[in-house]
Amino acid sequence: MADTTFPRMSGWKNGYDPKQVDSFFKRARESFERPTPQPGDLDSRAVRTVGFDLVRKGYHVAVVDAALDRLEDAFAKQARDRLIAQSGQDAWVQELTRVAASLRGRLVREAGERFDSPPAGVIGYDIAQVDDMCEKVNSYFTQGVAMSVDQVRRVLFKTAKGNKAYDEDQVDAFIDRVVEVMASVD
Repeated sequence: MADTTFPRMSGWKNGYDPKQVDSFFKRARESFERPTPQPGDLDSRAVRTVGFDLVRKGYHVAVVDAALDRLEDAFAKQARDRLIAQSGQDAWVQELTRVAASLRGRLVREAGERFDSPPAGVIGYDIAQVDDMCEKVNSYFTQGVAMSVDQVRRVLFKTAKGNKAYDEDQVDAFIDRVVEVMASVD
């Protein structure tokens, strides 16, 4: 992994805090280059869920996000390669099958019933849009319909309330698992 420098936002636009970004990428590089993972090392999930403060003239958000996507993919592939080297191809396939099976449970449910509704008065994600994404993910897994991991990473759902919404936390956790599987395969 090479040293990273990112372009900065100009004018009055906010971007990611450079100190936070630089610190994170330094730590990621150290974790990635370590021959054996250590407690506290970063992994693909840590990369996917990292957040940075926005500051004036910070690093360009889209450029950093694209670098994070590539970094997440690299960590996922490294984890796959380590598991294969340690336990063999069959162990990796079994792990992938186990994770994919946990996703299938949601995907085979009827539209409108895949996730819980949010608590009363809490905003959630639009059921129709989430169900549409679930259908696409299901087609990817069961029929090999083309879909990129970035299509899943970048999905944005409209918000809704009550019986027209799914719980955001459940949907976000599901999307994270889908990205985890897709990143380790591609």
